[in-house]
Amino acid sequence: MKPRALLFDWDNTLVDSWGVIHAALHETFTAMGHRPWTLEECKQRVRTSAREAFPKLFGDRGAEAMEIFYEAYGKSHLTVLAPLPGAQQLLHELTNAGYHLGIVSNKAGELLRPEVAAIGWELYFSAVIGANDAPADKPAPDAPAMALGAMGIEASEEVWFVGDTDIDMHCAVEIGCLPVLLRDEPPRSGEFADCRPRIHVDSCPALQGLIFGKEVCRS
Repeated sequence: MKPRALLFDWDNTLVDSWGVIHAALHETFTAMGHRPWTLEECKQRVRTSAREAFPKLFGDRGAEAMEIFYEAYGKSHLTVLAPLPGAQQLLHELTNAGYHLGIVSNKAGELLRPEVAAIGWELYFSAVIGANDAPADKPAPDAPAMALGAMGIEASEEVWFVGDTDIDMHCAVEIGCLPVLLRDEPPRSGEFADCRPRIHVDSCPALQGLIFGKEVCRS
C-alpha cells in the first residue's frame, strides 16, 4: 500500500542534530551537578520531550534545567543544522507528487519551526508540530492528531509515521498510522515489543525508492 500522507519525526530522521543536543545536555548536566551523558548515552536515552524527561531527571529543579538546556541549545542550533543525506530530495519528490507532509517532533515547537525555516523546508510541510504545542507530547497521540487535523487528513494506515526511535513507532500505533522505522540499524530482537515497525528503511533515499518504485542513490 502506498501512503496518502506522511508524518515525519525531525531530529535524526530528516536532520542530524545529535551534536548540538549532546552539547546542550552536557552543559545542562554539568550546571545541575550531574555526570554528563556521553554521546552514545544521549543516542540511547533521548526519547521524550524535555517537559516530560527533565522533571524525572532533575526533580523539582526540572524547570531550571530546561531553561539552561534551551539557552544552550539556542546558541548554535541554526548554524550547525545539517539535513541527512537524501532528505531534501525525498521531500521535494514527495511534494511534487502531491503527498501531504507533516512533522511531529519532541523538540520544542519554538525551536523546531525556526529550524525548518532555516533550511528552507517550510514549503514541504502543511503542519509542523513540536513539544508543548499539543496537550501531551509523543508517544501520546495528541501531537500527531493536531498535525493531521491541520493537514485535513484522518489517521489510518494510509498515513505513514516515519521516525528513528521506539517513541515514534509507539506514537504511530497509538494514533492508528503505519509505523515506519528510518535508520541504519534494523530492529533489534524485542526492541519494539507491541509497536514493531511495519517497514524498515535505512535512509531517506531508500524510503524514496520504496514509495516511487525505483532505486535512488544515497548522497
